[in-house]
Amino acid sequence: YRSQRPQDVEAVFGNLKNNKQFKRFHLRGLKKVEIEFGLLAIAHNLAKVAS
Repeated sequence: YRSQRPQDVEAVFGNLKNNKQFKRFHLRGLKKVEIEFGLLAIAHNLAKVAS
């Protein structure tokens, strides 16, 4: 299980960068970046559930 973990996480970031065209955060500040990434994670999980 531990050996597959980096591959799974890498696939999520690759999906965000290539398929969602997410290259950089649009907001500044740690709290705002956490919120922005949280929204991206929610969108990614919803897309997985929908397909």
